[in-house]
Amino acid sequence: MKPFRRKGDQLVARLVDAEADIVNLLLDQLEQLLVADAADSGGDPVLARLLPSGHASDPQLAAEYRDLTEAGLRSGKADDLAMVRATVPPEGGEVRLDAEQARAWLRTTNDLRLAMGTRLGITAETEPPDIDPSGEGADDENSQLAVYYWLTAVQGSLIDALAAGRGDRR
Repeated sequence: MKPFRRKGDQLVARLVDAEADIVNLLLDQLEQLLVADAADSGGDPVLARLLPSGHASDPQLAAEYRDLTEAGLRSGKADDLAMVRATVPPEGGEVRLDAEQARAWLRTTNDLRLAMGTRLGITAETEPPDIDPSGEGADDENSQLAVYYWLTAVQGSLIDALAAGRGDRR
């Protein structure tokens, strides 16, 4: 990936085809989770992370809060996901984002990282995998960790590009 850089009012990066495939696959998985029936996905730790209860100490208040907020949270996440999907070049290539699209990318990459981090049990002590470019050491868990850390780099480059533009606006 060529990291995000500011070009005028846009943020521009370049994804190779495999990276675009990974982003689209992750978006599909997140979308499936967000549209799942609550009864079918109850107790899923990823959904608990993406749609927090708001009141851990009071189950009744937490349920009322969820009733008030869950549909809006799911809808907002779905809108962001659709915006990101629309900006990912299907076979790799240049990604060009305006400010609104960049914010959707930030929220969605955050959701993807939260979902992956929850599934993989990532903690502050988790180290990036040591994967040889030839493929040595690339078991499934190491591959997923590599994707998690790649998403972290994507998100970081987007934050850096957004911050670089703040100096121009006083």
